[in-house]
Amino acid sequence: MKPIRQSLSKSDIQVSYLEWNQGKEPLLLLHGLADNAVVWSSLGDYLAAEYHIVAPDMRGHGESSKPETDYSFESAIADLEALMDRLGWSKAHVVAHSWSGKLACIWAKQNPARLRSLILVDPIFIWKIPSFFKLTFPLLYRVLPFLKGMGPFASLEQAQMQVRKLNQYAVWNSLQQQVFQAGIEQKADGSWGSKFTIAARDRIFEEVMRVPGLTVTIDTPTLFIQPEKGVNRQQWQLKPYKTHLTNLDICQVPGNHWAFLTESQAFNSTVAAFLKRHS
Repeated sequence: MKPIRQSLSKSDIQVSYLEWNQGKEPLLLLHGLADNAVVWSSLGDYLAAEYHIVAPDMRGHGESSKPETDYSFESAIADLEALMDRLGWSKAHVVAHSWSGKLACIWAKQNPARLRSLILVDPIFIWKIPSFFKLTFPLLYRVLPFLKGMGPFASLEQAQMQVRKLNQYAVWNSLQQQVFQAGIEQKADGSWGSKFTIAARDRIFEEVMRVPGLTVTIDTPTLFIQPEKGVNRQQWQLKPYKTHLTNLDICQVPGNHWAFLTESQAFNSTVAAFLKRHS
């Protein structure tokens, strides 16, 4: 069963999402910075028989609205809770990748009743970032590999050539091609670029810098997925999670930061095993 593209209209924005409405157990899949809901296609298909799965395009991404301002964690969490309310979900299992891992930790702190379990996939930026780092953000935008896929590009072919150099597209299988196609568009001037907007990029980085992710004890059952070639390879990087998450499992999987795109079989089975224990 393939997912259906749906849309939730709020007073401020529209939230577009993919829905696998076959199973019963609520499961929410949150993509990382500059990605879109299609990154979860393999996992969604794999789990569809047992779970009612929703994967939103976060605000500023994919097919969802792209406001010029308001990329606070509070607004993003409000989007997710409005989506759950529409679906009639009181709580859900949550899988969150990269930047949205910090968002999910903040959500679990603010409203733990909405999260039945939490799977953090190679999360980043969990601390509050010192304000002087804001001066380096323009440089960061140029050197972070995944942001090089934003463009602009003179043609679709040029965009494809560039993104195939990025880690998440290394294999260039059919899933990776679908993710690329879902995340790019032709602009008004004829150039090509990411649907992820500059305003969203800048505001999200500002929010990440301002707000710490883990500050109190959280007892939500949590799985930390640590890809072998991911960004969390040192013990000091894991320390905040071990300190604040009292019901934590850590599991290594093959692949890089985007293990669900590059090593989907191992990733999917790891997620399935954890969810089965907590369903």
